[in-house]
Amino acid sequence: MQICHRDLKLENTLLDGSTAPRVKICDFGYSKSSVLHSQPKSTVGTPAYIAPEVLSKKEYDGKIADVWSCGVTLYVMLVGAYPFEDPDDPKNFRKTIGRILTVHYSIPDYVRVSMDCKHLLSRIFVENPGKRISIPEIKSHPWFLKNLPMELKEGGNWESHDVNNPSQSLEEVQSIIQEAMKTTEVPKGGELFPGGSMDLDDDLDGDEDLEDVASSGDFVCPL
Repeated sequence: MQICHRDLKLENTLLDGSTAPRVKICDFGYSKSSVLHSQPKSTVGTPAYIAPEVLSKKEYDGKIADVWSCGVTLYVMLVGAYPFEDPDDPKNFRKTIGRILTVHYSIPDYVRVSMDCKHLLSRIFVENPGKRISIPEIKSHPWFLKNLPMELKEGGNWESHDVNNPSQSLEEVQSIIQEAMKTTEVPKGGELFPGGSMDLDDDLDGDEDLEDVASSGDFVCPL
């Protein structure tokens, strides 16, 4: 369906109970389809996970921006902290954004991470989205392939016939999306969204103190 999620994070990922657990993604409130929608250009998502180009107020490739968010998710699982938060001032929203724009991150010395994993992170955290590693490239990366269950490798038999995991056709999914669009009212720019959403432009351009803004909360900035 060519879907970009635009708010990938640990809170929006689930694991099922399969022998080889499968990741399932939830909360598609900010998602876009290249089949149904235009190229994204609005600044939405969760500050700690957001890619630099999403802050540009220009059109961007949502799928490549999602790769960056996947990198943040991986880093958090490895380190237990967000990569672009200032460790001495983690609640300072402005500093987090600045470190994202300059790709300023490091892996603490006390965390043991393999060279392959460090290499993958370095290919994900690339400011220029055109030079950032893609999903197909990640799937062939040595770190990704290490200890990967056979059924999840390219050409493996990953088909599931479990009645508890039904599949839907593309037409059914599109029908559900279209119906949801008819009944959902989107707040105007500048209004707060549930879950700590906020208008990024107003907060970065104003004189308010941003030190207590949690960078793990959502924000939305429709243009």
